Amino acid sequence: MRAGGSKDTEMLKFIIRFLITTLILAAAYLCPPLMVAGFAMDQEGCLTCHQFPGLVRQERPDQFKLLHIDENTYLKSSHGKFACTKCHATIVKVPHTGETKVQCATECHLSPKEKTLLKDYPLATLHKHEQFAITRLADKSSCRVCHPLYPHKENNMVRAFLNMHTGYMICEVCHIKREKFKGLSYGWNGSESFEFKGKPYATHYNHATGKIEKHTNLVSRIAVFAIKKGKKRLVMNTWDTKKANRFMRMEKNLKAAEKDKKLQYFHKDIARKAISVACDECHSSYSILDFYKLGFDEKTTHNLINLNIKGLVTKYKEFYLPHLFDN
Repeated sequence: MRAGGSKDTEMLKFIIRFLITTLILAAAYLCPPLMVAGFAMDQEGCLTCHQFPGLVRQERPDQFKLLHIDENTYLKSSHGKFACTKCHATIVKVPHTGETKVQCATECHLSPKEKTLLKDYPLATLHKHEQFAITRLADKSSCRVCHPLYPHKENNMVRAFLNMHTGYMICEVCHIKREKFKGLSYGWNGSESFEFKGKPYATHYNHATGKIEKHTNLVSRIAVFAIKKGKKRLVMNTWDTKKANRFMRMEKNLKAAEKDKKLQYFHKDIARKAISVACDECHSSYSILDFYKLGFDEKTTHNLINLNIKGLVTKYKEFYLPHLFDN
C-alpha cells in the first residue's frame, strides 16, 4: 500500500507539473513578456498577498515591519530570477507569522569568502527599494489618540491585511454600529497629509474635478456619512479627541473599574466584527461601497469586489506551499 501510494503521489505531482507548465506556455503565447516573467518567477504565489502596498505588521507602537514587495522592482533586482523560497527557505505554509529566516548559503553564495561576507550583511535592507507604506498620517480622530497608525495586531493571520486599509478608509467605515445612525452613505473624506516610505501609492480624490489621481503627499480616504438634523455629516469621532488625550494622561492612575467605564464610553459607537463579515461587507457583489460611483474604473471595481486574497483570509487557517517545481 505504501509503495502504491508513493507511485500515485509521484504521478499526481507529474500531472500537476505538466498542467501548470502548459498554462505557463499558454500565458507566454497570450500575455506580454513582463507579465509572464512575473508569473513564472512567482511559482508559490507569494505576490498574491505581498503585492499590496501598505501590507504592514506592527511590532511596537513606534515600529512596524513592511511586507510589501513591488513586483517590477523585484524582477529587475539581482535576485529577481529566483523564487522567493530559494532565499526564504523556512517558509512552507501561509500564513507565516514569525520572522522568516533567510538562508543565502544553501544553493548560492557557497564560497568561503561569500559566507564570511554574509555574516555581517544587513539582510533587512535587501527589499528596501520595493516596500511602500504610510509612515505618518495627520488624523485628528479620537481613535488615533490610543491606537497606532497600524492598529490591527491581535489576529496573527490577518493583521497585515487589515492594516492595509489604513491608507484607504477611516476606522468608522468598518467599525461603526450602523443601527445607531440614520441615512448612512459612503464617500471621500477631504484630503489628508501623509508621509510615505517608498513611492506614494494611496488614493487622492480631487473634489474639484471629481477624479481619482496620484499625489505626492495628500491622500483621500473613504469615509462614512450620516444624516443629522437634515444635513449630511461625517461620522468620524473628533469630538472626543480632547477627552481621549486626557484619558491617556490619567490612565496609569485609574482603577480598573474607572478605566473600563471610560473605555466603554469611547467605544460606545464602535463595532467589532468577525473577519469574514468585515471582508464580505465591502469585497462582495452586495458591498456597502459602490466602487464605481466612488470613481474607480470598471477593472478596479471588479478586482475589489472579487479580491483574490479574500478566500485565504476567510476560509483557510493554514495553507501549505506545494513547491511543484522542486526536484
